[in-house]
Amino acid sequence: MKQINKKQNNVDSEWDAEEQELWYSSMVADKSHHFDSERAYRLFLNRTRLSVPTEPQHVPLLKRLYFPIASAAAVVALLIASYIAYCVGSDMIIRRMGDIVVEAPYGAKTELCLPDSTRVWLNAGSRLVYSQSFGIKERSLSLEGEAYFEVHKRVDMPFDVRTKELGVQVLGTKFNFRNYEDDMAASVNLMEGKVALDNLMDAKQTLTYLKPLEKAVLNKQTGRLEVSRSRVRDAIEWTHDNLFFDELPLEDIVRELNRSYDVRIRIADESLKHVPFYATFNRKEQSISKVLGILTATHQIYYTEEGDEILLYKNTGKKK
Repeated sequence: MKQINKKQNNVDSEWDAEEQELWYSSMVADKSHHFDSERAYRLFLNRTRLSVPTEPQHVPLLKRLYFPIASAAAVVALLIASYIAYCVGSDMIIRRMGDIVVEAPYGAKTELCLPDSTRVWLNAGSRLVYSQSFGIKERSLSLEGEAYFEVHKRVDMPFDVRTKELGVQVLGTKFNFRNYEDDMAASVNLMEGKVALDNLMDAKQTLTYLKPLEKAVLNKQTGRLEVSRSRVRDAIEWTHDNLFFDELPLEDIVRELNRSYDVRIRIADESLKHVPFYATFNRKEQSISKVLGILTATHQIYYTEEGDEILLYKNTGKKK
């Protein structure tokens, strides 16, 4: 008899488990509408092939308490599950989102507005990368080349720009950041606001802060970061298509001309690389031929064209 009762109890417990599973599923099946416990209970009874009593019947107190508690617990469980699914799902979506890449090709510059309303001017031969979650959870991006930023202020979310050797963090400001791969130095010119500089070449160095009209230059060979007062407006002349060279070595000028005009100029005479020049050009108004004409007017250099290359030679009074 005990065995029969034990077996019967097992059957009852299994049936109870099935009942409970069907009870939960009946609520889930109708989750698109406002939860109605009475309707859900009727659906549950129908699925278990039981009839709904038409006349009030005596129900033990324990059973009367069970269903409201079970329904409430089920609703709470569904809400928790939905919240967890939402959080995990949103994180997975963000992780699976690809990065957005903006490039300014040689011979051109690009202007764009980021999702947080920050305006960016990207110089020729530059690359900007940021995630599709930019402005939602963070405002971080990486830069290769040169860009001028007018950062939209958000106290709750700093704006972070990273290059290989130097990082800049701000809340809202205007600054120019230059760090081409082939440059010997990285530089930051601050027009408005305040920025914090992170020297990624020196882990021991604390953050360096810039004030308006200050310039920071990082020597990429020594890792030394120096701050000084400067004519920072000259640093953003390129946004107006002006090329400003203030006693700049010819080697650096050639790199700038190659990017700005999408040409191939090469210094054939090594002794010319460090010769300084002072000049201002406008790439919209002056062609590369006119620029080269101005440089040769100094009588220090002359050039020849060989295929798609422009070769620069030292002017010794005799052309090759």
